[in-house]
Amino acid sequence: MVGAELRAVTLGHPLLDDYLEFVAARGRPNTLLAVAYDLKVFFTVVGKEPAEVATADVLDFIKAQRAPRRGAKVVRLEDGEAGLSARTIKRRLASLSGLFAYLVARGDAGVAANPVPRGLAARRPGQRGAVRGVPLIRAPRTLPRVIEPAGVDAFVGALRTRRDRAMVEAMVLGGLRRCEVLGLRLGDLHPGERRVFVAEGKGARQRVVPISGRFFATCAEYFDIERPRTSVTDRVFVVLKGPRRGHPLSAAGLDEIVEGARRRAGIDRLTCHQLRHTCFTRLRDAGMALEAIQAQAGHASIESTRIYLHLANDWLAGEYLRAAEAIEAQAVGL
Repeated sequence: MVGAELRAVTLGHPLLDDYLEFVAARGRPNTLLAVAYDLKVFFTVVGKEPAEVATADVLDFIKAQRAPRRGAKVVRLEDGEAGLSARTIKRRLASLSGLFAYLVARGDAGVAANPVPRGLAARRPGQRGAVRGVPLIRAPRTLPRVIEPAGVDAFVGALRTRRDRAMVEAMVLGGLRRCEVLGLRLGDLHPGERRVFVAEGKGARQRVVPISGRFFATCAEYFDIERPRTSVTDRVFVVLKGPRRGHPLSAAGLDEIVEGARRRAGIDRLTCHQLRHTCFTRLRDAGMALEAIQAQAGHASIESTRIYLHLANDWLAGEYLRAAEAIEAQAVGL
């Protein structure tokens, strides 16, 4: 059913719909929806057939996306821009570049080259040889927000069911993504080993994740007391009330649960991804090796994991104090 729904995502253009079918076969549902929306926005703004799109059109599109939305004068604190965020524009360009790479590979769409440039050529005064590349969009590197221990306790205390606590513990104790929590099946839980098998990770990467015994204890209570016996799905987390009782819980349902608990706890801002960031920041503070955090998080590159070095205040403070003490000892010796 899910696969059929994904393949139903169309834009009404044969080439674009062929590409979306290609994306559906190798990507996750959210990826397909994002790519479809990005392409819809681009071709609505540009108003040309794919074979007619030139690099100048792409540059004009970037300029249009950078323009203030509906005359708004409000700017973001992180980058001082009034238009769409640099990350959003970069994602749209990536979706567009993927489409044209596909059309070039097909060879029958009238597209000879990808009109989306990788960057702009720039040469420093007096520079010879290779030309330096400047990215089309320079996105600010901002640190994700983490939740203080008191905030986590208040949030967990505001959850109303054992099911909800188990889902939150999977994120804040194991670092699972929202989609990974909702994708867990009964056979993926291994309480004796205190591990879960993540079969639906980002980029179709599977992994085995250790999680605190607290999560499995909460799951056991949820299975014994709350999970409907009549449920026919093997998904771990299901709807508990209403006409969809016993059916798999949706992403919108989980977001509603998190938002309700956030309000009851009096927390200004809290998301599922913040719970994940909080987990890895705590693990880094506790001394867990960066390579181990990479494996726990399911990051393809350790560069994505390095951000937790900046978030782990205890680690940074400890490294600084050790270095400062060594410098001071040398100064005294002199």
